[in-house]
Amino acid sequence: MGKSNSSLTCKDVKNILVYLGFKKRVQKGSHEQWVKNSENHRFKVTVDCPKAPFSWDLIKSMASQAGSSKREFLKLHKAIKKHK
Repeated sequence: MGKSNSSLTCKDVKNILVYLGFKKRVQKGSHEQWVKNSENHRFKVTVDCPKAPFSWDLIKSMASQAGSSKREFLKLHKAIKKHK
């Protein structure tokens, strides 16, 4: 997927995680932990809001932690943005 002109903000990532069913854990420090339990796996995504807007490498890492690909993550962002 080609790079677009803008990256994702902290709010964008949080909206994607909520859409995917993640819940925010109690925060300690600047890093937020978002978790989701499925039948066979527990997913944990670390979101470091002070680093937003996020680099493409960080987006790829957060998407991977969520059990997704960067492409799927960005598609969800566009879909969520369209419906707001």
